[in-house]
Amino acid sequence: MTILAFSLSDTFDTIGTFIGTGRRTGIFSKADEDSLDNGRGLNTRLDRALFADAIATSVGAIFGTSNTTTYVESAAGIGAGGRTGLTSVVVAILFAISSFFSPLISIVPSQATAPALILVGVMMMASFKDINWTELEEAIPTFFASIFMGLCYSISYGIAAGFIMYALTKVLKGKASQVSPVIWAVNALFILNFVILAII
Repeated sequence: MTILAFSLSDTFDTIGTFIGTGRRTGIFSKADEDSLDNGRGLNTRLDRALFADAIATSVGAIFGTSNTTTYVESAAGIGAGGRTGLTSVVVAILFAISSFFSPLISIVPSQATAPALILVGVMMMASFKDINWTELEEAIPTFFASIFMGLCYSISYGIAAGFIMYALTKVLKGKASQVSPVIWAVNALFILNFVILAII
């Protein structure tokens, strides 16, 4: 179950981060997002980005490092104007340099970073304007996903809430047949994961 939880968490954290930051930068078009459902092969930027992330995660696991994946903190670089991989290289160099100053940097309280995170959140909220809030089948899952992400401090929990509420909304509107079997399977795994977390 632990492997499943980590797999789901990594997958949905990555997809959520890619779509959120990709929309902000304009790297991923609507066609890229649509092809995620019905595309074949690595024919879009999103596919290639997910493939690169999967390779990095696998190689990181082989070498026993912490999870090597895409993090939402990338939005800070995007907000600063970064649009290419060079942004990550610059950040890596600055991280290496800052390691020499870690005693000094550790004096800065974590609360001091709050304004930057608030600005990142505001920038990411820009995507909400594209949501059709008058369509309950779209609005309710989106609302729960966004609320749970903030309250649970977890992108994957937010996506889980969105998935579950999507299926529930479809059932309550008498459109259960429109829900993909994959969604039902993922929902079952999410619920099982939550039950196990509650018991442990």
